[in-house]
Amino acid sequence: MKIIILGAGQVGGTLAEHLASEANDITVVDTDGDRLRDLGDRLDIRTVQGKGSFPTVLRQAGADDADMLVAVTNSDEVNMIACQVAYTLFHTPTRIARVREAAYLTREALFDNEAIPVDVLISPEQVVTNYIKRLIEYPGALQVIDFADGKAQLVGVKAYYGGPLVGQQLKQIRQHMPKVDTRVAAIFRRDRAIMPQGDTVIEADDEVFFIAAKADIRAVMSEMRRVENEYKRVVIAGGGHIGERLAEAIESRYQVKIIEMNPARCRYLSENLESTIVLQGSSSDRDLLVEENIKDADIFLALTNDDEANIMSSLLAKRLGARKVMTLINNPAYVDLIQGGEIDIAISPQLATIGSLLTHVRRGDIESVHSLRRGAAEAIEAIAHGDARSSKVVGKAIKDISLPPGTTIGAIIRDEQVLIAHDVTVIESGDHVILFLMDKKHIRDVERLFQVGLTFF
Repeated sequence: MKIIILGAGQVGGTLAEHLASEANDITVVDTDGDRLRDLGDRLDIRTVQGKGSFPTVLRQAGADDADMLVAVTNSDEVNMIACQVAYTLFHTPTRIARVREAAYLTREALFDNEAIPVDVLISPEQVVTNYIKRLIEYPGALQVIDFADGKAQLVGVKAYYGGPLVGQQLKQIRQHMPKVDTRVAAIFRRDRAIMPQGDTVIEADDEVFFIAAKADIRAVMSEMRRVENEYKRVVIAGGGHIGERLAEAIESRYQVKIIEMNPARCRYLSENLESTIVLQGSSSDRDLLVEENIKDADIFLALTNDDEANIMSSLLAKRLGARKVMTLINNPAYVDLIQGGEIDIAISPQLATIGSLLTHVRRGDIESVHSLRRGAAEAIEAIAHGDARSSKVVGKAIKDISLPPGTTIGAIIRDEQVLIAHDVTVIESGDHVILFLMDKKHIRDVERLFQVGLTFF
């Protein structure tokens, strides 16, 4: 696939890295020559320096025969105009734009071929807000992913000493929970991925990813670790787009406080949020945190745009007694360094956004794509189509499907029913199939599995 990526920042660079490793023809456009040189030295891609919304620059990048344009520059306006130019002058089939400003996003009529021709809108702030909201709903989870509109969920937890299944083989899950069907999809042990088998023994400190119907998630979590009390008191450091959207989403269920430095932004937040308490000050002000009883907070969320400020305020909050701390980290190099020590969960907005973008880049009928454990593996929701003659998966039992190496099927969602995958489970047309890939170089093979042959038509 020939793809033009506008923007060589964190999201554009990470996307180029993902796609270049999958044998796509990638061209990255940016005004910053240094960034482009850095990407070009590391990856097998073309680079073009210039403004992505200029027709001459897009033509130089190969827009005449490109299959897709992905506009992820820091400017909403450049992204939208680039899609307009690609549609009008070059008839680019698929156009994806990152749009951050809520004032645009609330006007759905703006984005169609008669107005601004954007096929897919990606709002990083909304993606990250939803991601954090799910983590708050499941205390103790490291990652929570929805499939088929939330009917099934994939949850990552850290196995603790004393958990009922720690030191036990995976096949004993059924004996522990005879009424709950679940499947362990992936295990990460000291940064090494392990393909789960029936005789695999769960060790303390393993990161275990399992899939189950939404109603069964808490029961399975309790097998891996001590059950944690629900969160009640939430403190958010940073009243920017993510902090505001998160407070708005959770304030009806939790006691929420926001700490924001900017007085004008504080006034705006206090006028637009219902029950959230807005505090003007620095989240790394020890006296302010003590005064606001940070020791009673169930969760402290550092969501400013400054990685260092987020890390320092999180460490301070934890030291002062906050039960859990989550930290937004824009620099991916920091994420593995800090998670799991004083900071419970590090959230990478790039990786959360990349999943949304990859969903629309994959071939075959791919419904969603999610990075597991900060890009170490992928979870894919694909839809099976066709019949036994035209499809490589429909009408076959899972044990008879030739899956690529390191790939497993975790669950099947059929209408309202969640079926945990077993060897004899037969896939039907219309099923949503949840797959896990330990090695992303086999993604093309998975896509081909779910492409329908010509006999279907």
